[in-house]
Amino acid sequence: MQTSRKIVIGVGALLIVVVGVFLLWILVLRDDAPAALDSGDLDAALASTTVAAVTVPESIPETVPETVVTTTPETVVTTAAPADTGADGVWSVAADSTLGYRVQEVLGGIDVEGAGRTSDVTGSLTIAGTQATAAEFTVQMASITSDSDRRDGQFRGRIMSVDEFPTATFVLTAPIDFGAVPAEGESLTATATGDLTLRGVTRSVTFDVEAKLEGGRIGVLGSIPILFSDYSIPDPSNGFAVVKDNGLLEFVLIFDRG
Repeated sequence: MQTSRKIVIGVGALLIVVVGVFLLWILVLRDDAPAALDSGDLDAALASTTVAAVTVPESIPETVPETVVTTTPETVVTTAAPADTGADGVWSVAADSTLGYRVQEVLGGIDVEGAGRTSDVTGSLTIAGTQATAAEFTVQMASITSDSDRRDGQFRGRIMSVDEFPTATFVLTAPIDFGAVPAEGESLTATATGDLTLRGVTRSVTFDVEAKLEGGRIGVLGSIPILFSDYSIPDPSNGFAVVKDNGLLEFVLIFDRG
């Protein structure tokens, strides 16, 4: 009887220690998920790379030949300066971009957030006047990482099956009308619609974006709500964490001229 009681007490003490360590990890030792991407992240990403300025010499060396202007008795031949096209043209995704997911989890009865991110994004954006007329992006899913190796293993394995579906893509299906030609440093908001492909399933999505032209670069901020069942994504929950049935795909995309 005494031995059985000691065993019960020992098991109970062990459970208390395990639960205590688990709660300590959740509340103290566990790294917090990064905050949701916002306008501050957009500004920081736009400023993260300085576009090189063109240096004009104070004086022209004597060895540089003078510019020759060809004339006839009635005609002067000159070359007109190229027109300022503003943001018009094709832009390519830069390495300063960030894309990832955000989900709500319950660990030991405590609500927490999980988030994974990557900069391994490629694609392009075409601007004409007040509109984005074309856009397409691809992300390498295996490159997305969070603060937990356990979560990343689940994400790459049974949840997103990255060996079978290595990429996720977005293709714009209707022009985004910003209503104005972007001015330097000005933020514009609009609605985007396109085809999002996750885990081999394509769905039409519509979401809000914030765009900004600054320092010779374009930045776009946005997030897309994702219902896992819409994309045949298995329930991310396991014996360690309970995950809600939806999440966010969030991004800050930075573009340089293509």
